[in-house]
Amino acid sequence: MKKLIDKIKKANLVGRGGAGFPTASKWEMVKNAAGSPKYVICNASEGEMGVFKDFYILEHHLSDVLEGMRHAMDYLGTKHAFINLNYSYYKKLKGKLLPALKHYKEKGYDFVVYEEHPSYIGGEETALLNAIEGHRVQPRIKPPYPVEVGLFGKPTLINNVETFFDVAQVAKDKYKGKRFFCVGGKVKNSGVFCLPHNLTIKQVLQKTKNWPTFDFFVQIGGSASGLVLNSDQLKDHPMSGAGSIEIYRADLKPHDLLMKWFKFYSEESCGKCTPCREGSFHLFELLKTHKTIPWEQVMEIVEVMDKTSFCALGRSIGLPVKSYRQNILKI
Repeated sequence: MKKLIDKIKKANLVGRGGAGFPTASKWEMVKNAAGSPKYVICNASEGEMGVFKDFYILEHHLSDVLEGMRHAMDYLGTKHAFINLNYSYYKKLKGKLLPALKHYKEKGYDFVVYEEHPSYIGGEETALLNAIEGHRVQPRIKPPYPVEVGLFGKPTLINNVETFFDVAQVAKDKYKGKRFFCVGGKVKNSGVFCLPHNLTIKQVLQKTKNWPTFDFFVQIGGSASGLVLNSDQLKDHPMSGAGSIEIYRADLKPHDLLMKWFKFYSEESCGKCTPCREGSFHLFELLKTHKTIPWEQVMEIVEVMDKTSFCALGRSIGLPVKSYRQNILKI
């Protein structure tokens, strides 16, 4: 298995759930952590708007994902793994998934499927641990990190669906430096595409035949928390994060866009901390009661959430709002 970890390092694999943490480093941390048994978790929550590549990968490349998990289990010396699966995905995939897991069970590997109600907070790794353990789906204090104290207090490796797929390609010497992109919104050719990972946003849209013929802007890395860019910025901006691109028409009313974001955050806040719980609620209520955006009040709440929220969910709201104001509205 040392040969495989060396291959993963050479391929420069990083997590594809959004954070981009080096895959080999995370695997080594779990392996070197004290405690047993160790656990492997594949996170297929995919609870953010505009992100849908994991389902595509599971639908078309399920065997590779499971093989990537099996390689991780062998490296860590464990037989215990969980697949955190959006429950709507489970309904569509169980016909393929259950027979495949039976095959691994016959070889001594224990795969458990956890059906999760799709949620944004479910993508946060410590909230996911709490969910599987039967606790409230809320994030934990870090440190300790899951690589040392994870599921049931044991060292735990949590990777995204695409990450395990990439590992399987590396193990077969078939990894070609590509990744999956999901393109949606006001486009003619919405879908998931496998392309070189180092393309700019403009190149992705051109290669997928999705470069708009109208004035537009984009949001990348998730259609709630992602960065907003104008069309002139796309030729120089590389893709990153979760690999999603959503196209918006330039004449979209700002009030409509912010309502979309704030409604999502108000519904997805887990309620653990006051800044996120109350901030997301009041942002949504502000827009429901104002036909024009009260920017001064909005930005005050966004700043508080950005600086004081317990986890990344509340802190992430600042990126779309600030980049939209700066890059699109020019204010």
